[in-house]
Amino acid sequence: MDGVARVEQELKKYQHPLLEFSARNENGRLELVIDLKNKPADIHTYYLEIHPRDLENRQFPWMLQRMIFDGLHDYFVEMFVYTPQSIDNPDAPV
Repeated sequence: MDGVARVEQELKKYQHPLLEFSARNENGRLELVIDLKNKPADIHTYYLEIHPRDLENRQFPWMLQRMIFDGLHDYFVEMFVYTPQSIDNPDAPV
C-alpha cells in the first residue's frame, strides 16, 4: 500500500461536519490535506507534510491523529483576518 492509500485508509476513521481530510502526493511529498467542506473563496486549504519516517512508525495512527489536531489549530489560527498584532488592522489603537 502506498503512502496516500495508507493515509486515506486512516482518514476514513475521521468524520467532521465542517471539514474534509484527504492525502495527496505533491512532487514526491506526502501531504495531509485539510479543507472546509463549504469554504468561501478567500479561505485557503491547509497542507501538512507527512514524513516517510512517520508513515513507517508502528504508532502511525496516533501520530496522524496528533498531526490532524495540531494542523486544525494552525489552520484556524491562519484564518484570522486581523489580530491585535496586525500592522494593517484598521481597528487597532494608534
